[in-house]
Amino acid sequence: MRIPVAFFVKRGPNALRVATLIRMTIAVCPGSYDPITDGHLDVIRRCARLFDEVHVVVAVNAAKTPLFTEEERVDIIRHTLEGDGATNIVVSSTDGLITDYCEQVGATVIVKGLRQNGDYEAELGMALVNRKLAGIETMFLPADPVLEHISSSVVKDVARHGGDVRGMLPDYVVEKLNVALRATRD
Repeated sequence: MRIPVAFFVKRGPNALRVATLIRMTIAVCPGSYDPITDGHLDVIRRCARLFDEVHVVVAVNAAKTPLFTEEERVDIIRHTLEGDGATNIVVSSTDGLITDYCEQVGATVIVKGLRQNGDYEAELGMALVNRKLAGIETMFLPADPVLEHISSSVVKDVARHGGDVRGMLPDYVVEKLNVALRATRD
């Protein structure tokens, strides 16, 4: 992203010139992504248009028991984003503080998608803690209204009970989810 830092007025055909300083803007999109949904992907793709570099970070939460391993979630996200053509997305994971990850990669903002009011209240608390810990700002992107009902928990619950989750997840993720759920039943 180019940030204007000074203006120089000059007579002639180029009446105003802007000197710019090139500064990379790096954003982090953390989440458990268990599994990644169409709602997550919408936020990630929008971030890729807003920032120079976007780190999609599988955040390991010891309080949760995920269906997919950390490595599986990273691989699923990479595979899902492969066909997008976005060259500014990095997929990784961390079991530490997300603020530490942000500092390591030089990120200046954490981006979180918001579905409903409950999301905002939960995320606001974390945003305030992250700002206090490391001065990292959090940007909230409202969910696409067509996708705001989708969450990883809802998708897993629907699939566990034999419901059709196509249209909530990419086809590849639907396949992986069905395989993982069959393995838990066996």
